[in-house]
Amino acid sequence: MKKGRLDKEKIKKVIKGCVMFHNIINMKEFFWKNEKYVPNGKIEEINFQELIEAEARLERFAPYINKVFCETNEFNGIIESRLVNINKMKVFMESYYKESIIGDIYCKCDNELPISGSVKARGGIYEVLKYAEDLAIKDNLISSQEDYSKIDSKEFKKFYSGYNIIVASTGNLGLSIGIISSKLGFKVDVHMSHDAKAWKKELLKDLGVNVIEHEGDYSKAVELARKQADLSKDAHFIDDENSKDLFLGYGVAALRLEKQLKHNNIIIDKKHPLIVYLPCGVGGAPGGITFGLKSIFGENVHCFWVEPTHAPAMILGLMTGQHENIYVKKYGIDGKTDADGLAVGKPSGFVGKLLEKSIAGGYTLEDKELYRLLAIAYNEEHLKLEPSATASFIGPLKLGKENYIKKDVIPTHIVWATGGSMVPKDIWEEYYAKGLDLVKKDEII
Repeated sequence: MKKGRLDKEKIKKVIKGCVMFHNIINMKEFFWKNEKYVPNGKIEEINFQELIEAEARLERFAPYINKVFCETNEFNGIIESRLVNINKMKVFMESYYKESIIGDIYCKCDNELPISGSVKARGGIYEVLKYAEDLAIKDNLISSQEDYSKIDSKEFKKFYSGYNIIVASTGNLGLSIGIISSKLGFKVDVHMSHDAKAWKKELLKDLGVNVIEHEGDYSKAVELARKQADLSKDAHFIDDENSKDLFLGYGVAALRLEKQLKHNNIIIDKKHPLIVYLPCGVGGAPGGITFGLKSIFGENVHCFWVEPTHAPAMILGLMTGQHENIYVKKYGIDGKTDADGLAVGKPSGFVGKLLEKSIAGGYTLEDKELYRLLAIAYNEEHLKLEPSATASFIGPLKLGKENYIKKDVIPTHIVWATGGSMVPKDIWEEYYAKGLDLVKKDEII
């Protein structure tokens, strides 16, 4: 018997239910309820105080960010996005998909985050800023009590030019790191997998970033980027698979969201739980956000992660307990998807192991559904998203279909829009036209 067949037989034993196994291997949509989920469980491996410190660090850098990125002036250098009610879209979707939704739906608009237009504007930018701060304090160029706007100077740019930042990306992480690193003065190498969109590569090149293109997938790009970093003592490798700093940067979103919920008078308790839907690639962004939310709201928040049918790496790793040892192509799953930010064949073991009892579940979506949701979100709420960012929007319908929500509970749903505003106008219009065509074919609009 061939090795591939043996692998499939092993995974089949772990995944209960022939239908779910069949859907995963044949790249069909499926819903997964995490049997290991402990709603009131504690995540003890990371101290919540570290998240507080991460937020404080971003506040220290706010004067610098405010000075060099005018798009952050409205929030005085704080990189944050709106929380908006999208019940107009909810009404349309209930009619379109013929499924009712209990509770209000809000969108966390990280597609609008300043500087790099995606959720990566928190984690990616945070890790670069932390590295920049560590270097400057070590060389007595600044203290944490000073005004960080002084970093915008020839002195600091010359200092940072002696260091190299290296990262591998399918797109948005590379954008965030390339933009902030080049602004500070670092030398930057971004290894891009074949899934990365051409416009993202060109934008980075225009900023003077060294873009290294690979024929292989994301996992191969990471491997080669890591090897490059190992050869230099002055290089900092931003490890999307294992970085605690990235994780904490993403997690700061939870602290900001708590304030937004209070501002909107949204009660979160046992009878009014918070249900959050997060697009997932390697796992860093949804992992950090889930950690932050569980630390704040405990058993009253439930996080679901979403992946493309052709790249269900994280869910597969969690279901089997194999985590980073999972590689989707090993099971005949091709990893091909237009959701470039989610085009990952191998998940983060660091995130998967840390949160395997804290994730409520997940589901997968076909690419055509991503485009359809993209058009609906724009038509109903004027939200400009990229395909990967729409994955979360159908979550409330999925839970309703699975009868996940108890009858005496009224939840608040938050769908996380992870990217979109940086997409060039002509390319986005192609996305929209494709999605609108799919919506019209169903003869609902």
